[in-house]
Amino acid sequence: MLPEMPVPLSGCRRAARSGQNGGVSDDTPQPSAPHPLGPAAAAGPVQPPLPRWATATSIGSLWLIALVLGVLISVLARPAEYASWLSLALAVCALLGFVAQLATQQKDGFITRLAATFAGSFVILGVFGAVLALTAAT
Repeated sequence: MLPEMPVPLSGCRRAARSGQNGGVSDDTPQPSAPHPLGPAAAAGPVQPPLPRWATATSIGSLWLIALVLGVLISVLARPAEYASWLSLALAVCALLGFVAQLATQQKDGFITRLAATFAGSFVILGVFGAVLALTAAT
């Protein structure tokens, strides 16, 4: 046990309390009851789910961009540069995919929408790559 510290009498208007813990009460604040729906629900109101048309638009627009980039690459690029341009197009689709999905401002289903965006862009540009490789070989 620690010895009690003497309380200075001059200029002190507070009476010294004697006790085991120096006058500090043993009352600890009781934690508030948890929210019935969990900590995430206690943070604020629940957002309504993203409508299907918005989900389809945010994913389909990136697939359309991948398609347009594939057509542009097949028309404008030289055969020796197809791989470089296709990899650049995939990187652009990935960045725009993040932008499109973050623009929805919905955290629910974010990973699913982003995966669908990436997978679709990858498949579209992969098909273009396969077709361009076959045409460049002949």
